[in-house]
Amino acid sequence: MTQHETQETGPGTQEPLTTDVLIIGAGPTGLMLAVCLQRLGVRFLLADRKHGPTRESRALALQARSLEIYDQLGLVQRVLAQAALAPAIAPGFRDTPLATVSFGSLGKGVTPFPGIHILEQSRNERLLVAALEERGDSVLRGHGLRGLEQHDRGVTAHLETDDRVVRRVDARFLIGADGASSAVRELSGIPFDGVTNPDTFYVADARAVTGLVDDAVNLRFSADDFLLTFPQGAVGHHRLIGVVRTPEGEGVTEEATRSTLSREFGVAYGDSTWFSTYRVHHRVAGRFRSGAVFLAGDAAHVHSPVGAQGMNTGIQDAHHLACALAEVLLGGSGDERLDRYEAERRPVALRLVRTTDRLFSAVTADSSFARTLRAAVLPRVLPLLAPILGRVLPRVARRARLFEYVSQIRIHYWMTPDARRRAGGRRGRLIGRRLAWNEDNFAVLRSMDWQVHVYGDSDEQSLDRMRRESRMPVHQFGTVRNPRLAGGLAVLVRPDGFVLDARRLPASVADWAVHAPRGRDVSEPPPPRD
Repeated sequence: MTQHETQETGPGTQEPLTTDVLIIGAGPTGLMLAVCLQRLGVRFLLADRKHGPTRESRALALQARSLEIYDQLGLVQRVLAQAALAPAIAPGFRDTPLATVSFGSLGKGVTPFPGIHILEQSRNERLLVAALEERGDSVLRGHGLRGLEQHDRGVTAHLETDDRVVRRVDARFLIGADGASSAVRELSGIPFDGVTNPDTFYVADARAVTGLVDDAVNLRFSADDFLLTFPQGAVGHHRLIGVVRTPEGEGVTEEATRSTLSREFGVAYGDSTWFSTYRVHHRVAGRFRSGAVFLAGDAAHVHSPVGAQGMNTGIQDAHHLACALAEVLLGGSGDERLDRYEAERRPVALRLVRTTDRLFSAVTADSSFARTLRAAVLPRVLPLLAPILGRVLPRVARRARLFEYVSQIRIHYWMTPDARRRAGGRRGRLIGRRLAWNEDNFAVLRSMDWQVHVYGDSDEQSLDRMRRESRMPVHQFGTVRNPRLAGGLAVLVRPDGFVLDARRLPASVADWAVHAPRGRDVSEPPPPRD
């Protein structure tokens, strides 16, 4: 695949680069978008001001839905070979763990990738870069966005190199995946509304850590602070996240952090491979689309690290948007298909930011009531509750619905403009959700095309007619293992794996193929590509 086109016109000069999709930002979101477009056969150019992948570990957790996307791209075995399963969570107070809850059965039967996997952002980036390069594409490094203009042919962007050389790129569409300080968002005049937590937080990738349950995610509270840790593979290696309450404008040093960890939680460590401080923002872009410009990942939404959702949400943005772009650029869908990106993904971001904001505010609250609760109540109550927690928390963790929320499997989209009205605001179990896993129905999603699934017994003659008349692949699954996929059900699945329509089969299977894709409330899918 040719990533972009350029013509030499003389020494030191070039005609503008031309491409279908220009992606600004080669973090996990931009790289995932590029890999998806590559698999779908869409021309793209991926540019980043940085000269290489992220060196710091940054985001850590990969949720089940992200692994399902990696599987659809044929990359999940590479991820699993490098990732580690988070084995348990150990809540506690000060220097005392109160219970250890295993993640062993978390999500079993719901996804082929149960549990929470740990694979730091930098390694995700290197894996995706390698996947691009294997098929002949690469990242245009050392090129930052300087300006952009929209016109009736798409977007003209101006990229500037370190030595101030400006290169012009003409593209049908431009995607801003360039982080929380997005130049694409700023140049497009899109507001980024929200709040900033007043406290300063630290993150440290530490070695030779003592004072923790080593093979677990630790969550500790004290009267003044909290500590969240993640195991990082090797014994004694942990990601440490916490708060240091300082006067406005006063910096947080690693030495001050060590002192807080020792005083509040009895935790110490030898050295760190990365230490940084930051303020937590909860913000969502006012729009995810402005004409031919789109935002994805941190450029569109930022929130606290509670719940390990950030990198995963960006990966899903990228996957969703790539499938929509391919349908318009290659499949003949109208431009309104691209409106579904904002209509479906922005509510997810708003809901996520609201949830993490409330949870983070509760965890870090510094009111007199919160301090009294942590200082006077928790030390007396939590030790008494420890035996109960040890019995109750494993049962709670096994609840499929809780796992589906955390793993981002339970996301719901209103698939058409009037779907909410027609449903009376009630979300269904199938339509608008990621296809329910049946143990044998995800492999066919790797084709990344529109397809029909038939669950239960059907005669081959009817299925063949259904394939001809629907102009889509039709896959039959005779054994129904997931109760959400009742026998005698036909499901229309989008390339991103979400269910657009589902209905009981009439006597003739072919009748469904004739009417459902062309029905009044369902957009007709594009014909398959050669």
